Amino acid sequence: MQTQLLFLCCCIGLSFVFVEGAQVIANDELSILLSMKASLIDPQNVLKDWKMPSNLAENRLLHCNWTGVWCNSRGFVEKLDLSNMNLSGSVSDSIQSLHSLSSLNICCNGFASSLPKSLSNLTTLKSIDVSQNDFIGSFPTGLGKASGLTSVNASSNNFSGFLPEDLGNATSLEILDFRGSFFEGSVPSSFKNLQKLKFLGLSGNNLTGKIPPELGQLSSLETIIIGYNEFEGEIPAEFGNLTNLQYLDLAVGSLGGQIPHSLGRLKQLTTVYLYKNNFTGKIPPEIGNITSLEFLDLSDNQISGEIPMELAELKNLQLFNLMCNQLTGFIPDKLGELTKLEVLELWKNSFTGSLPRNLGQNSPLQWFDVSSNSLSGEIPPGLCDSGNLTKLILFNNSFSGTLPMNLSTCKSLVRVRLQNNFISGTIPVGFGILPRLQRLELADNNLTGQIPEDISLSTSLSFIDVSGNRLESSLPSTILSIPNLQTFIASHNNFQGKIPNQFQDYPSLSVLDLSSNRLSGEIPESIASCERLVTLNLRNNQLTGEIPKAIAKMPTLAILDLSNNSLAGKIPGNFGTSPALEMLNMSFNKLEGPVPSNGILMTINPNELIGNVGLCGGVLPPCPQKYTIKPGHPRKLHINHVIIGFVVGTLVILFLGIAIFTGKLLYKRWYLYNSFFDDLFKKSYKEWPWRLIAFQRLNFTSTDILACVKESNIIGMGGTGIVYKAEVNRPHDVVAVKKLWRSENDIETGDDLIGEVSLLGRLRHRNIVRLLGYLHNETDVMIMYEYMPNGNLGTALHGKEAGKLLVDWVSRYNIAVGVAQGLNYLHHDCQPQVIHRDIKSNNILLDANLDARIADFGLARMMVHKNETVSMVAGSYGYIAPEYGYTLKVDEKSDIYSYGVVLLELLTGKMPLDSTFGESVDIVEWVLRKIKITRGLEEALDPSITGHCKHVQEEMLLVLRIALLCTAKLPKDRPSMRDIITMLGEAKPRRKSICHSAGHNPNKEKQMFGNSPVIGLL
Repeated sequence: MQTQLLFLCCCIGLSFVFVEGAQVIANDELSILLSMKASLIDPQNVLKDWKMPSNLAENRLLHCNWTGVWCNSRGFVEKLDLSNMNLSGSVSDSIQSLHSLSSLNICCNGFASSLPKSLSNLTTLKSIDVSQNDFIGSFPTGLGKASGLTSVNASSNNFSGFLPEDLGNATSLEILDFRGSFFEGSVPSSFKNLQKLKFLGLSGNNLTGKIPPELGQLSSLETIIIGYNEFEGEIPAEFGNLTNLQYLDLAVGSLGGQIPHSLGRLKQLTTVYLYKNNFTGKIPPEIGNITSLEFLDLSDNQISGEIPMELAELKNLQLFNLMCNQLTGFIPDKLGELTKLEVLELWKNSFTGSLPRNLGQNSPLQWFDVSSNSLSGEIPPGLCDSGNLTKLILFNNSFSGTLPMNLSTCKSLVRVRLQNNFISGTIPVGFGILPRLQRLELADNNLTGQIPEDISLSTSLSFIDVSGNRLESSLPSTILSIPNLQTFIASHNNFQGKIPNQFQDYPSLSVLDLSSNRLSGEIPESIASCERLVTLNLRNNQLTGEIPKAIAKMPTLAILDLSNNSLAGKIPGNFGTSPALEMLNMSFNKLEGPVPSNGILMTINPNELIGNVGLCGGVLPPCPQKYTIKPGHPRKLHINHVIIGFVVGTLVILFLGIAIFTGKLLYKRWYLYNSFFDDLFKKSYKEWPWRLIAFQRLNFTSTDILACVKESNIIGMGGTGIVYKAEVNRPHDVVAVKKLWRSENDIETGDDLIGEVSLLGRLRHRNIVRLLGYLHNETDVMIMYEYMPNGNLGTALHGKEAGKLLVDWVSRYNIAVGVAQGLNYLHHDCQPQVIHRDIKSNNILLDANLDARIADFGLARMMVHKNETVSMVAGSYGYIAPEYGYTLKVDEKSDIYSYGVVLLELLTGKMPLDSTFGESVDIVEWVLRKIKITRGLEEALDPSITGHCKHVQEEMLLVLRIALLCTAKLPKDRPSMRDIITMLGEAKPRRKSICHSAGHNPNKEKQMFGNSPVIGLL
């Protein structure tokens, strides 16, 4: 009994010891959390309750009630959730002392440092989420030691280096998400050990090599998203063993070979995205066995053969995209029996035969595009039976028969494009009352009859093209009174009568083409009220009367063709002074009298005036005597008239120049800030939904972005668009949104979308601005980028705030290296090679750490063929290589010249074109002239950077020599970007010091970066 009592007392005593010890450790964790807070930047003071208590003894577990902190029953920190708190700074090494931490979530903040390697000591971790930040450096190794780790989410960061091999030891992992960073190398072979893995996300990196066949052993996988990389080779046939797989995304890469037949064994697959690769061969018929499949996109490959009949058995299919391949044969009739099909895009192939007769009758079809094939037969009558059809695109085929009557009653239609077929009959009545129809293109068919009167009732049509048919009768008197009409083309028909005389009601009309008809009468004077008209083509008609003088005053008219008519009288005297006129053709009329000697008429091609027997003077032969000055007039009076005319003419031209310049500025601002927003919010919201396409996981919607697109948020304008700052508060995100300038032709061809969005979506480099996604409807495109808080290099060097950011040579040198590395990636690591074509300081953005990011790829070009010729000079004055003066062949040496100019800006602090250089002298020529002067090069350097520091001056002169090599007159004399990076490495600043130009002792150097943002990097 005594022994038992003694044992009980010992146990009670020991328990008190353990409890006291636990309390001591808990108090240590409170200090650890405070140490972590010290390394954080908390602008909103979210962690205000993280503070030392006044009486520690009475508040031993106070930290367990702090924001974002959860403790277990023993008072140890078990969970830390600091997500969506707008935090930045760094994650402290002291976090490794939270020995019971099982869940760490710091996602959706603004961290831009590296993660501490000590995270590997958190062996009790089960979940870690650091996504949606800007973490840099390599991802910490050692987390594989956490045997209970089930989830790792590091997506949407700036990590680089290789994927951590040791994570293959964390055999409990179920979620592994490394999407949207800059990881390189191959997928570690150790990942084959992750037998419990359900989600694998590696898309949007720089991963290379082949996809490991061992991934096919991960039988628990449900989702694979590894596109937007540079993987090569084929899809491993072993993927057919992933019987639980539901989502497979390998889009946008360099994969090739045949699509494996083994994918047909994956009975639970709902989504397969393989678009924009190099797949060849035929579509495996076994895919028809995946009865759960809902989304199948094999577009933009080199797939050949026919569509397997088995695919028509995919009863759950909602999206079926095969466009831009080499497919042939017939479209299976049974596709018309798919009851859930919403999107069917088969354009740009070589399909033949007719469309399934019952297409659209059994499904909620929305988008249907089979353009640019060799299809024939009649258009199926039931395409809009569901009432959901918005896009019907059938151009460049051989369809015949009449237009289905129910198309003109399909209220959901937004776009109808049926040009270049053999469609006959009349245009059905009803298109004019469709509430959402924006584009009606029926050109180059065999349509007869007249344009229905109800077309004039439309409130939504912006584009009408009925050219190249056999339409007749007169044009409806109100056909051009559609309020949103921008383009009306009715050329090459048999229209008669007069041109409608109601132009004062057409505020939006920009293109009017009525050429090659039988129109008669005079050109209406009111046509001059079309203030946005750019193209007016009335050639090859039977028009009479004089040319209205008011046409010469139209502010935007650039193309005017009045040839092959019966116009009479004189050419209006002010015709050549039209402010925007670029092309003018008045040939083969009955015009007479002298050709005015002003504006475009002074340099017009005589062929554009021929066929007018009575015209003379100017570029034509001299006028006969009857048009010259009468002999009876005194010569002195004639001379006076000439002098007065010259003075008045000069003043008029000067006044017009000022007026045009002012008018363009006012017009541009009005158009941007009024027309754009009216169109954007009144038209686009109601008539066509905006669609958000993301290249990584985003925390905002299209509505959030559109709410920020307003005048007060404009932060810049460029050659390709207008840029807005968008702040989204759930969580707090800041992105840059560029609304692209788009012409009517761009809208159809998608030039901006292809040239910038598709290109940027594939580029992954720390010195290339990251594309987050894009927002589009049928007419407009907005691109979403990372927001760069420090603006662009041009503003930092030459703007109002110049001298506040780039205050030392090291920071400028780092920018030079960053731009060089970005260009090296474009020139040497991209396949095909990418030529930017518009490198300049305004297109180099600066992030929070003053790292350079190359932006604005509106002129970029993928060079499939060496020395490819472009159609126009690209670039900005002062940066354009001299070879553009004699050739339009483009290669990487053009970018290198522009880069050399940027180097000179960094070195001298001067703009490429500066009035102090002298007339017609740019920065390159100015520096070359300095070489001939004693100590001229030293004088060319920015004195605010060199000061009196000899070593800084020497380092800058080394880079100046590199700049001169880059701006060599002959392209062959310029180094490659690889050589430039090597030379810059040799010229790297050796000392971290800064000098001051005034009152400074050259023998005493001061610790650098007192106020420079670069201090955090060095």
